[in-house]
This record gives sequence, structure tokens and C-alpha cells, in this order.
Amino acid sequence: MNTKLYCNSLTQYSRYKTRVVTIGDVPMGGDNPIRVQSMTTTDTMNTIATVEQSIRMIDAGCEYVRITAPSIKEAENLRNIKEELRKRGYTTPLVADIHFTPNAAELAARIVEKVRVNPGNYADKKKFENIDYTDATYDAELERIRKRFTPLVNICKEYGTAMRIGTNHGSLSDRILSRYGDTPLGMVESALEFLRICENNNYFNIVLSMKASNPQVMVQAYRLLIQKMQELNMNYPLHLGVTEAGEGEDGRIKSAVGIGTLLEDGIGDTVRVSLTEDPEFEIPVAKHLIERYTNRGSHAIILEIKNTIPYSFYEYDRRKTTEVNNIGGHNVPRVIADFSSKEKITPASLFAVGYNYSVPLDKWNITDQACDYIFAGNNKVEFEIPGTLGLIYNADVWNELENKTRCYPLFTFQEYYKAKSVSSELNFISVKSNDIILGENARVILEDSFMLERILEEDKFKNDKTVFVFETNSQHAMADQRRMFIELMNLSFHIPVIIKRNYSGLSKEKFQLYSSTDVGALLLDGFGDGVWFSVDNEHPTSNIQNTTAFGILQATRTRISKTEYISCPSCGRTLFDLQETTAKIRNRTSHLKGVKIGIMGCIVNGPGEMADADYGYVGTGIGKITLYKGKEVVARNINSENAVDALIELIKKEGDWVEREL
Repeated sequence: MNTKLYCNSLTQYSRYKTRVVTIGDVPMGGDNPIRVQSMTTTDTMNTIATVEQSIRMIDAGCEYVRITAPSIKEAENLRNIKEELRKRGYTTPLVADIHFTPNAAELAARIVEKVRVNPGNYADKKKFENIDYTDATYDAELERIRKRFTPLVNICKEYGTAMRIGTNHGSLSDRILSRYGDTPLGMVESALEFLRICENNNYFNIVLSMKASNPQVMVQAYRLLIQKMQELNMNYPLHLGVTEAGEGEDGRIKSAVGIGTLLEDGIGDTVRVSLTEDPEFEIPVAKHLIERYTNRGSHAIILEIKNTIPYSFYEYDRRKTTEVNNIGGHNVPRVIADFSSKEKITPASLFAVGYNYSVPLDKWNITDQACDYIFAGNNKVEFEIPGTLGLIYNADVWNELENKTRCYPLFTFQEYYKAKSVSSELNFISVKSNDIILGENARVILEDSFMLERILEEDKFKNDKTVFVFETNSQHAMADQRRMFIELMNLSFHIPVIIKRNYSGLSKEKFQLYSSTDVGALLLDGFGDGVWFSVDNEHPTSNIQNTTAFGILQATRTRISKTEYISCPSCGRTLFDLQETTAKIRNRTSHLKGVKIGIMGCIVNGPGEMADADYGYVGTGIGKITLYKGKEVVARNINSENAVDALIELIKKEGDWVEREL
């Protein structure tokens, strides 16, 4: 098990210190603020459109503007774009985005402040071929790459141009895949091969990234990259992003799960949120994610972890727990909706959390995103609930119930210890860090708290009918709850745990971003058997809380409840209207639970970037679409007006289609 630390501390927030990279007059890394960037979606040859979109991005807070340069002509036009921006008084650094075309990169590096190259396709290829390399033939390939890449390195060095070596999970070369597999390690080694060439030429003005559409892969790759850099005495700044995150709520949640998990541990020097929306809408999302850490270092002390780290940072393994009712064990994480602040709970109240009651039919319709439990608090539910739903009450109210069918008590740690009556089926116990974290002297216990190690020896805790609800008041809340999980694991206690977070005064978007960060970070490491949000204002309604909880579980791949769309954010290479097309495909396929559909604007982002998808819809020419099943081409050059219908027919042919319920 690999537990080499990838950040400064698992309990005390602090920025991971990297070297400073010069990018125009906006330096990155070191003690500089975490920077925000985005990418234009206009045709690079349309100078005025690109300039005006860049200005909208900059005015929204974008600190680096990335522009695609797929060929020499676009690279040359970067000069006109830069001159027009400077004429209008904007000095924001420009970044050329390069794929497949080293000559375009070499020209762009003489014009803009930074170039981004993807090692998977800059001087390499991807045909999904498995090649049996010997050390000699592999080294020969590296020599070929060195000769192709070195001219760009020398130009960047001469002109003072920065470079991002940006690995994408979906575009790893056949050479890397053949040697390292489709793994985070392969992503890291892909970047390090190019980085070594840079260092051998005494060029160090470099930023690194490890992007993936799967937040779990993305997080593991960044962590592994840091570990490798530490071994090699490197400290390059890191650009954070979840590629092809999608649009709307799903794109924001997925981005926050991946980016926020790393920011929580002080990792990241610049952020790009990749949404299938106009780029200026990405900027506020990135700023919301970053702003939480402005004063995070002043949080109250969380006790350090003195014991062994009982899990790996670099591979997913869900914490093993005992099954209690339908929680823990091999069950998917459960969702608890908090109705405790409502004046009265009625059948109509359940509509927001996935349960629709038909009066004429006297029947409940249960959606794929129906919560599993409702916390009623002190409110007694006076109607017959759906058979798949459980009710949680405060312990003293639960004691008063005459009919306790599918009703369960919530105790504090102290209440449960002293209780004379508990449920024979399922008991929820609210636990805060003071209840379970032991000091250096295991016999020194905080006042009114209990030593977990001793308490869990009691018969009440041995009956396998208890579920913990982890709560925290810490500003550095994710780390506090993570420490609680680590404590449980080191004590070899397999009690299931619900992750509960309490929020107040947040907008809908901030709630989604913050909760996705806080809970998603724990789920990515295999912690948590359920999610529970308590919100004391009405901005994130019960419906928003419920869909966010399911969205987080979907983004972490821990519970699949809907179709997943892997759609690129668009750029000047895009060959169709991504936003309109994504909406059309979503409208036709949103009921296909568990199906993953990749929607890519050009061949650069497909098939590689959507290799994780079941089906692919890729622009391959003006008005032309190619369809994929997994990595295989199924149909080429379909007219775009017929392509969505052709995609539906392909899904039907492959047996993944179901009719939408009316």
C-alpha cells in the first residue's frame, strides 16, 4: 500500500509550495495567488470575435486566455489577436493550445506568453495498438520524441515563453499505454518523459497538468505526480482541471469534486473549469472554488494523525463496513434528505426528493434519484410512506412513536450510551471529532466525551445495528472528517458512516460547489456509506440538495443514477454547436441510467478523451459526425442533421436502449 504523503499535511491546511513560473506579467506558483484561466471557443482565424470573447473572459476575472492553434495559419493569427488586445489595453497573457502540430507550436512560442502541449499527441500517436516494446525499441522512440520536441524547448527558452506539459487521460499514446497501461502512472510518466527533455536543455519555465474526465483518475494522477516530483527533487506548478466535465449542474459538480479535492490539500496553482458553456461562465465557478482557501490556513487545530495511514492515496478501495439494514457493506451510499426544519411533512413534500404520489391511483412513483431516508427531526409523519423509504427521528420523539415500522432513532453519542431503549434494526449516532479523536495520551479524554476505543466494547455497539453520522464544526471540515475515518480504520471498527455537512447562507451554486468538494473528496478515497446535507436557508431547496447528493455520487462513480455526458467545453477547433447538440442528445437520452455518452467537438478530443464513454459523438468535418461504440468507429461522416437519430439507433442496436416511462 502506497501511503507516501503527497501534500504538506492531512490535517493542517497549507499551500503546497512550487517554483515560480513566469508567464508574461502574471507569474504562477510560489506564493502567488491561485490563478484562474479559460479557453476561447471562437474560430482562431476570426480575430475580432476571438478578441471580444477574450475581453469578456478577462473582464470576468480570467488571468490567462488560452486559444487553439491547430495549424500554422492559426498560430500566425495569434499575432493579430495579441496586437488587437494590446491596442484595446489588455495585457493578459495568451496561451497557445497545440495538438499534433509541432510546427504550429514552434511559431506560436515566438508570439504568445505560453504554449500548451499534450505529450500524448505532440510527437506521438494513438491508434489503440498494443505494442510489445523492448527497452531498446522504447528508448529509440524516446530519442525520436526528443528530436521532435527539442526545437520547441529551445524556442521557449530563447523567447522566455512558458510551457504547460498537459497530460490528458484519454489521449495517452499507444507507447505509454503499452508500457504502463491506462493508469494514473501512465499519465505521470507521459509528462515526465517530456519534462526530462526540458530539463536536459536547462529549461524550467514549466507548468504540469494531469486531466481526466473521471475525477477519481484525475485526483490520483495529480497525487502520484507530486510524489514522483518529490522523489526527483522537482517542484513545478500544477494546473488543475477536470476535462470534459459537461454542462450545468453536472459539470459544476464533477469539476468541484476533482479540483476541490486537490485544493483542500493545498494543491494547485491555477484552475480551469471546463464547462460546455461560454467560457466567461467558467470563471465565476473557478473563483468560487478558489476563494474558500483565502483564509483557510487560520482554521482551528485538528490533531495530527499519529498512527498508520490505513489506505492508499493512489488507488480506490472502499472502506470495509458491516451492513446495517441497507447501509454499508456492499450497498451503494445512501442519500438522506433533511426535512427537520419543515413545519409539516406531507406527501407533496416528497416530490422534491424523488417520490411522486398519484391520488387517483393511490400509488407512489419512485424515480432513480429518490432519497433513501428522510430525517424528520421532531416532525411526526402522519401518512403511509413509500415502501423503499425510511424515516429518522430524534431519539426522544422516536421513543414516543406507537408504530416504529421503518422508523429509526438519531442519538447523540452521549444519548446512545445512556439510552435504555434502542432500535433492534437500525440506530443513527451523531458523532463529532471530539467524540472519537484520541490525544497523544489515549487516556486523556475531553470533558463530556467518550473514548471510542472503550465505548465500542459495550454490548450496544456490538449488536451491529449502529450507523455513525459524522459531523464537524471545523472550518477545515473535510480534513476533520477524514481524520475521523482514519481513526475508525486504525481501530478496526467497521461501523458504517453517513457523511453529514451543515451549510448556511449559501447560494445554489456555492452550495453545489462546496458540498461537492467536501463530500466528494471523502468518497473518492473510499470513505462514506451515505450523504446527508442540512441547509438552514431556502436557496438550495430540498430538490437541489437531493439532486446535488446524487450528482456527487455519480461524479465519484460510487452510485450511478442517471446518464453521464462527457462533453468537451468547445474551442476554435469545434466543428458543430456543442451546447445545442449536447442539449439535443440529453433531451433524447437522459433516461438511460448508467450509460456514458461522449460528445466531442473535434478529433482532438475524441476518441481519446472520451475513451471512458460507452458511445461517442465526434465532429470530424464541417457538418460531419463520426459515431463510436467505446473506442471503435461504427459510422463515419454522418450528416449532422441526422447524427443524433443515428446515435439513438446505435444505442438501440447495442441493446442499451430503454423506452422512457411516461
